[in-house]
Amino acid sequence: MYDYHDPVLLHPSVDALVTNPDGTYVDVTFGGGGHSRAILNKLSPKGKLIAFDQDEDTLSRVPQDPRFTLVNHNFQFTKPYLEYLKALPVDGILADLGISSHQIDVGERGFAHRLNGPLDMRMSNQNPISAAHLVNTASESELTTLFKQYGEIPNARRLAEVITRSRGSKDLASIQGFKSAIAPCTPGKTPAKYLSQVFQALRIAVNKEMFVLETLLNDAESIIKPGGKLVVISYHSLEDRMVKHLFQTGNLQGERHTDLYGHISKPFDNQPNAAITPDAEEIEKNKRARSAKMRIGVRNTWKKTLS
Repeated sequence: MYDYHDPVLLHPSVDALVTNPDGTYVDVTFGGGGHSRAILNKLSPKGKLIAFDQDEDTLSRVPQDPRFTLVNHNFQFTKPYLEYLKALPVDGILADLGISSHQIDVGERGFAHRLNGPLDMRMSNQNPISAAHLVNTASESELTTLFKQYGEIPNARRLAEVITRSRGSKDLASIQGFKSAIAPCTPGKTPAKYLSQVFQALRIAVNKEMFVLETLLNDAESIIKPGGKLVVISYHSLEDRMVKHLFQTGNLQGERHTDLYGHISKPFDNQPNAAITPDAEEIEKNKRARSAKMRIGVRNTWKKTLS
């Protein structure tokens, strides 16, 4: 059923999200449609689901259901599109972050270091900046910063230096050529882990993933009605930390801003407090689920104050 993408934490996420069968829900990462179809199964004939996905490949997966609307754009624009559709406020938002199995497994998309193909990594063909363009044009300082921030790569500075020195003499437009160029920086004992970190950093930078997530989280309070849910499934610490901070402190920086009485206000309650992770059975069936963390925020009727 899910040949395009195996949805992670499918039932826990959808069961947590949908509390009103007549409500309006948003899936900001449609992908193969697994989560969306599960949401539709829980909605009544009055319910509505609006999904977002910037990848043109997802258009062939759209369910033929009058309750469903697909917006073929980046979820950075969730709020303005929902305003245009006169759908605000909604009962809940689901965000399954990262990339789909389909995107990883198609070599031409350039997301996987284990495959041959162009060094692309764009989630939408409308994006003018590919990973190849980035490694061929960004400054050494810019590359160092993105590898440190988005890949947490210990030798980020040396990696950036090797890349910039390889321009003109090495093929930095293909996966194999890029791997060959950075071979001096790649550890012999754990090459796959290192390359995964490098490719993750480039993918995040190419698609501006952290900025997109930041925009959604900042808009969430004004999008979701009181009592509604924000359910986020993340796959690396940068994403999870941002979501955790919003639910625990009311801001993305994790800063505890208190009033004169020492109380802190926040728009969402974290329920439960700890992140939910896939069980051993799901990880055994889908290895890509092993790094997933799900957090659930319940929109407060008002900004609840906690001491």
